[in-house]
Amino acid sequence: MKNQRRTTSFKRALFELLSSMRFAIGLLTVLAIASIIGTWIKQNQAYPDYAFEFGQFWFQIFETLGIYDVYHSGWFLTILAFLMLSTTLCIVRNGPGFLKDIRSFRDKASANSLAAMHHTELLDGIADRQAIETRLAAEGFRFKVNEREDGSLLIAAKKGSWNRLGYFFAHIALVVICIGGLLDGNLPLKIAEMTGRVVPETRSLPQSQIPEQSRLSAGNLSFRGNAEIAEGHSADVVFLNAGQGYLVQELPFIISLKKFSVDYYGNGMPKSFISDVVVTDKATGKETAGKIAVNHPMIVDGIAIYQASFGDGGSRLRFKAWNLERPEQAPAEIEGISMNSQPLKANGRDYTLEFSALKVFNVEDMGKAKSTDTSFNQRLKDAREVRHEKQLKNVGPSVSFKLRDTQGQAHEYLQYMSPIRQDDANYLISGMRARVDQPFQYVRLPLDDDFSITTFMRLRAALANPAIYDVVAAKSAEKALQGNAISPEMKQQFAGTVKWVLTLFAQGGFNGLEKFLTEKVPADKRQGVAQTYIKILQGAVIDVMEVANARAGVPALKNDAEHYRFLLDGLVGYSALREYGSPVFLQLSGFEQLQATGLQLTRSPGKNLVYLGSLMMVIGIILMFYVREMRLWVLLSGGTTRIAMSANRHSRDLAPLFSRFVAAVKTTVRGK
Repeated sequence: MKNQRRTTSFKRALFELLSSMRFAIGLLTVLAIASIIGTWIKQNQAYPDYAFEFGQFWFQIFETLGIYDVYHSGWFLTILAFLMLSTTLCIVRNGPGFLKDIRSFRDKASANSLAAMHHTELLDGIADRQAIETRLAAEGFRFKVNEREDGSLLIAAKKGSWNRLGYFFAHIALVVICIGGLLDGNLPLKIAEMTGRVVPETRSLPQSQIPEQSRLSAGNLSFRGNAEIAEGHSADVVFLNAGQGYLVQELPFIISLKKFSVDYYGNGMPKSFISDVVVTDKATGKETAGKIAVNHPMIVDGIAIYQASFGDGGSRLRFKAWNLERPEQAPAEIEGISMNSQPLKANGRDYTLEFSALKVFNVEDMGKAKSTDTSFNQRLKDAREVRHEKQLKNVGPSVSFKLRDTQGQAHEYLQYMSPIRQDDANYLISGMRARVDQPFQYVRLPLDDDFSITTFMRLRAALANPAIYDVVAAKSAEKALQGNAISPEMKQQFAGTVKWVLTLFAQGGFNGLEKFLTEKVPADKRQGVAQTYIKILQGAVIDVMEVANARAGVPALKNDAEHYRFLLDGLVGYSALREYGSPVFLQLSGFEQLQATGLQLTRSPGKNLVYLGSLMMVIGIILMFYVREMRLWVLLSGGTTRIAMSANRHSRDLAPLFSRFVAAVKTTVRGK
């Protein structure tokens, strides 16, 4: 008997806990915090991205807590289920009382309880019953008359009592929203993952080789996945992120991309993009054509297809490969396909080229270089990087790729195709970095009058060719003698210095000069010697270019400031390429673009329930906060008339309303 009582007591206590407002508010608080986290941290991204952003320590903690997919985590769905249960029990527990209160006129009120109300008035004499009922009807009150055994008469009236339906709407809305959330959270899939019936795939496999345990049928309750489709290609599955791996979601149809079109603003930013697709039902073969644009999805078999992104679909690329170790060679022609890899053999060594996506439009910060420091160290710094003020500009097509050696070591490169104008000169710009966590270091190669790097590459080959140093040194010494910069006795010595500076620069660039000065020249004389070497080099480069052009049978450069600037930039480019880290310079010379669309496909059976619940929540809030319940009693007893009024919300107009009603009743009062 005691055990039975304890069991009954425990069940009652559990019921009261689950149906209590305090418990529901606690669950709502946890869900609110989880929603804030889900808004702050981008959801359903690749796990390596999270590891890179948060570091390994916090990555593991957040992974354990399910932060990377909050709305589909087991604990979130469990709390959602308990909130639904709690709210349902709250309705069951308090619903009958609310309904009873809505129907009740409270016509059993006593004289003492009416006298204790805030708004109450006692009149001498008996008011006219008919007049009271007429007045109440005119004010919109419904009323009930209770003739008591002691001869007294109580008129109980009410208005706006259906505002209590607001509580029902709000609570039922919460239950409906929770059901929608559980449906979209795909609780059955979570259970299947927990029991091992569904196992995410972690290997990089062709879609056809992914095992059944990592595949979801077309009848899966809810999903949100992405598909990238190139023009002329199709897809019948989407991939879902699943922690450290992924799942393959089968679709009930095949979606084919016929054409992808994109419009751009003048600065190169995308304005709009549209996918022309044909959806073919697998079961019936029925084809449905449509256009998918941003905020204009296509709905097929309850699956919404959204335009999410766009990109490269595997474009054909053409390069000129300049051999940096053998600059005397003409450039070779190389072809490749974006987002693919291919072997490359250079100077007897094997490499692998790994291409990324082709970007036809690039909005970059390509402002003017700015430097007021003319010291030697600053010259060296300018030789290794491009520094500029912020200036956004569309700089045209680009492609990035990695050049990986047989040891697995790779450098990443970013090649721009079009000339880029900076500091009133045109350049071909290439970025390089040894690690993905480093920013790109940019190399600027000056372009000639034909917007080509051919002249620069000829200059570079000549700078690296010791066979012409004697000729260049003799020309430089003769010019210095004619300009009275040196005496006839110093001509041979000056020629030797020019040759030595060219040799030192050719072997190490500006860094080689800096290293020599640091090791061999006293600190107090270093600045002066550096300026002398720079002047010699800046003068000799003119003669290097003349010799190179003469041997190639092309006209000499014009003797003006613009072309002298080209030669100085050539020195900077030569020095920078010594740190380029690649045996070849791949110049992007052309491409045949193949575009791809990025689609997001979602099945959300709970979406309409969430919308319905939100609508019911709004209705409930309106009823609770904008509909006022008022109750009014008139007690005719013992030669007096007692009038009392109450409301669920007291406002400033309640007292005047009560006063007007009392005044109207007073006019109908008869004497004792």
